Amino acid sequence: MSKVLWMPSALADLQSIREYISRDSAYYADKFVGEAFKSTEKLEIFPEIGRVVPELGISSVREIFLGSYRIIYELINGEAQVVAMVHGKRLLPDVEHTSQSPSPDDG
Repeated sequence: MSKVLWMPSALADLQSIREYISRDSAYYADKFVGEAFKSTEKLEIFPEIGRVVPELGISSVREIFLGSYRIIYELINGEAQVVAMVHGKRLLPDVEHTSQSPSPDDG
């Protein structure tokens, strides 16, 4: 069983989405936040259920969907670390992940 961790970057994304939705309805904004957390619970049992993020092509960086939003997570040492949440029509921002190989400058 995997552990699901929401990273600060993903929590900030979720807060921004909540604020946007709350302009129309605080009720639906809170409901969306609850659904976001609930949707990632399945990662505890099925961590590889999401598809590989096409823009990155890295097997450990995956995504699941909640409505029009992409929940991006990385599998690291038995944990599913949620790193970003973005609208499906937006370009994916640079998502840092720890499984990348070191650059030549890291030498």
